[in-house]
Amino acid sequence: MLLGLFIILYTISNVDADKYKDIMNAFGSVFSTKKAVEGLGNQNMLLTGNMNSSRTLRETLQSVIDEYDYGNNVQLIENERGITIRILDNILFKTGEAELNPESKSILSKLAKVLRTIPNDIRIEGHTDNIPINTPQYPSNWHLSVARATNTAYYLMNTEGLNPDRVAIVGYSEYKPVASNDTPEGRAQNRRVDIIILKR
Repeated sequence: MLLGLFIILYTISNVDADKYKDIMNAFGSVFSTKKAVEGLGNQNMLLTGNMNSSRTLRETLQSVIDEYDYGNNVQLIENERGITIRILDNILFKTGEAELNPESKSILSKLAKVLRTIPNDIRIEGHTDNIPINTPQYPSNWHLSVARATNTAYYLMNTEGLNPDRVAIVGYSEYKPVASNDTPEGRAQNRRVDIIILKR
């Protein structure tokens, strides 16, 4: 084990994108995916327009989603802005509320282990469906979407140590749907928080 560790440390000192992928695979096979993700702190991954940097980060995030079986509720989307971690609201919040539940904190904590390793800016967006809400705490879907994004960001910053200088918060209410609001399934897809790792 010690010999393997020294070999890995030597390789890291001369790392490029392809070697980094090999290192990740080696860590995954020897120490398990969980320990590989936990060991990323010194790697300082950076998401740029470079295909290799994007692939490395995406594969690392996907390994977290797969290991903890979050695939039904957490999705990765990559586009010109960067990589979006899309989390459906059914595992983050109770209906019509913005307080994070215990399961959501567990998910965010595991994702934060990766988010802390990259210097990119993070944009956290709250979204709702088009069903109106009117409560004393949330008079509209605008209020609800902003509160959900804010509470998600506050947890990542205050509990998980994400640098506030890198974080922006946005609420879109019902106006950025990803599916039709005409069906319950579509509305469920629209109720979400997007954590976007912005390209540099």
